[in-house]
Amino acid sequence: METEDTYGSGLAELYELIYAGRGKDYPAESAAVTDLVRSRKPEASSLLDVACGTGGHLAFFREYFDGIEGLELSEHMIAKAATGLPGVRVNRGDMRDFALDRTFDAVVCMFSSIGYLESPDELDRTLKSVVRHLNPGGVVVIEPWYFPEAFLPGYIAEDVVRTDERVTVRVSHSAREGDHVPIVVHYIDARKDAGIAHFTDVHRMALFTREQYEAAFRRAGCAVEYIAGGLFGCGLFVGVLT
Repeated sequence: METEDTYGSGLAELYELIYAGRGKDYPAESAAVTDLVRSRKPEASSLLDVACGTGGHLAFFREYFDGIEGLELSEHMIAKAATGLPGVRVNRGDMRDFALDRTFDAVVCMFSSIGYLESPDELDRTLKSVVRHLNPGGVVVIEPWYFPEAFLPGYIAEDVVRTDERVTVRVSHSAREGDHVPIVVHYIDARKDAGIAHFTDVHRMALFTREQYEAAFRRAGCAVEYIAGGLFGCGLFVGVLT
């Protein structure tokens, strides 16, 4: 059985395939985030997408902002983004401690990627890294993962995506361990031209409270608001550098 590391770049391809199958609405999400940014900083013209993955949101943010860039840790995700977003700079870096030579009017972190942090200390470090890259009055938008009270123990999720040449199945199981949730994922990827591949992946997510998120924003120098519902199941935190 293969793991994420041995499967390599195939994971980035499956990531796009699975979420396209789920009907993830990148255009609507990008437009909604842009509205939140512009309502707080009308002249905003530059944006950094932290933990941008394969660039699903960046593809639409470039319709609203003159200058966009991404930050991503996975080399495979960066390579996939480069093929779909020619001319868009995606920097390799860790959200907890990154240093670019420029600042932005807005910094966003979508798709609950913030949940991959391990501790409140890492959350603080991340917000401080983000704020270092903001222009005066800049806006931070973060899509959190589940709050502890919203997590469903033993949650099982499944996806089946079919095309003429391929069938991909993703099954996951989530079990809480204190303030963390290891999500164990199995993929079966069957292709006419390559046979069947089976590999596993484990996502270790943190259950931060709403108060922990808000405190991290404030310690980084931002006024913060939590917006529930809408397109984002876990809501959004919107901060403004004061």
